[in-house]
Formats: sequence, C-alpha cells, structure tokens
Amino acid sequence: MAKPVAIAGQIILYGAFAAFIGYFSTAPTYKQIADDVALVKLSMSHLGGRECRKRTPEELAKLPPNMRAPLDCPRGRSDIKLVLELDGKPMFETVMHPTGLSRDGVSTVYKRFEVKAGTYQLAVKMNDNLINPGFNFVKEAKVTLKPAQVLVIDFNPDKGGLFFQQGTAEKL
Repeated sequence: MAKPVAIAGQIILYGAFAAFIGYFSTAPTYKQIADDVALVKLSMSHLGGRECRKRTPEELAKLPPNMRAPLDCPRGRSDIKLVLELDGKPMFETVMHPTGLSRDGVSTVYKRFEVKAGTYQLAVKMNDNLINPGFNFVKEAKVTLKPAQVLVIDFNPDKGGLFFQQGTAEKL
C-alpha cells in the first residue's frame, strides 16, 4: 500500500524539479549588454622595441675585434605607451610593461568598453619604444557601431600595425 504512494510522491517531486529547471533554463532572459550598447574591445600583445644606444669610437676600441658591434642593445624591451581616444577625448591610457624576469617578453593589454551605439571618431596611438618621443603607430577612423556590435582593436605588424575589426559577438 505504501509503495504506490511513494512512487506517486516521487513523480510529483521529480516533475516539480524538472519544471523548476525547465523554467530557469529559458527565463528570465539574460542579456550580456543593454539593447542600445555596443562593445569596444582592446586586446593586443606586442614586443616593445629594444632601447639600443650607439657605442662611441673609444668604447669600440676597448672591445675585442669580434665584439665590436656598433650598437649596444640590452636584453630587456621597452615599455609600450597606448592611448585610446573617442571623439577626441581620452578614453583609456596605459603603459604596458614587458613580461619575464629580464623584461624581454611581450606586453599585453585587454580592456572592454561599453559605449552607446552610434558614430564615433576613434583614435588609437601606440609608442613601442619610449626612447623615441611621440607615437610611431597611429590609427584613426570614423566608426559606426550598431547595438550589440563588437569592435576589436588589435595590433598585427603584417596588417600594417594597429587595426580595427567589426563584427557581432557570435563572429568574434
């Protein structure tokens, strides 16, 4: 007699649990960003330049003949200065430091910015050798961002340096 009651109780409890899981697997709907927002993602890894100096003739004369390289280049890499501007106003500025015990590894940055959908003048400036003043890589463009669109800012020397790639969250 108790067995059919226990089976019916289990069916009711398992059904309630399945309904609970089923409801919360579809509702409430989750949105990663608001409906009127686009994303700008700054994601890059780059080796900074070497901070080489030219040896003087006196220094070269003191070295053995097989060691007389005109430039003295330490192992470490330069820090990288990066500036991101939106409509002429600074949005993000950083100095990326090289990784590694000898400071000879890549410098990396990843930042995510939510902006209202619309048209913007975007500028990215980078100096990968801080001995030299100014910026040796500059990319400026007018970009139109639609809601839920993603704009990735990256660096690739094969593509001419800094570049922008637009797409949707599913494609990027």
